[in-house]
Amino acid sequence: MGTNLKVLALVPARGGSKGIPRKNVKRIAGKPLIAWAIEAALRSPLLAAVAVSTEDQEIAEIARQWGAQVPFLRPPELAQDDTPGIDPVLHALDQLPEFDAVLLLQPTSPLRTTEDIDGCVGLALARQLPSVVSVSEPEKHPYWMYRLGTDQRLQALMDVPPASCRQELPPVYVLNGALYFARTNWLRQHRTFVTAETVAYIMPQERSVDLDSPLDWKLAELLLKEQS
Repeated sequence: MGTNLKVLALVPARGGSKGIPRKNVKRIAGKPLIAWAIEAALRSPLLAAVAVSTEDQEIAEIARQWGAQVPFLRPPELAQDDTPGIDPVLHALDQLPEFDAVLLLQPTSPLRTTEDIDGCVGLALARQLPSVVSVSEPEKHPYWMYRLGTDQRLQALMDVPPASCRQELPPVYVLNGALYFARTNWLRQHRTFVTAETVAYIMPQERSVDLDSPLDWKLAELLLKEQS
């Protein structure tokens, strides 16, 4: 794998969304949500093209206005609530077979920057890795998480010695949803971005907000406005 790898940035954006209706085209900090992913990708010299996968005509039109390609419309059956996330990616790669690798950019991570994109793809190129995904430290450490047993008794999620402060705990990381890189042949074989071969690209918490709820939206909007 050389540095001349042809990498496709793929932004998946379906029309239906339950938590925040029409979120992909809803304006946040002055732009449609999808525009933040498109703009960050277009500024990266490591990406050969930026394409949006959607079944929705309005999303397709807005994506084109912000500079992305929409070379096909996704079949409606690949835009359902229960559609596995990998299926639209593999569908896009079938439509665009000329790319050697794909970088999945979910619109719900608007604080991801071009520097993050370059860092993730650059890591993959430098170490000739098949897969790199972004992670961040979670807000709450799993050592302090519990299940509820009989009569709501606390049962530790992990069997570990007690720690009095976070600094005593080993660092852990969670997928933050911002960046998923994989070589296309490897991805077709494994049908997932994350295996034992996957390497982490670490991002700070303040750029790792993943929009799932109206509260996430308010936080991301505040942070985006601070940046501008």
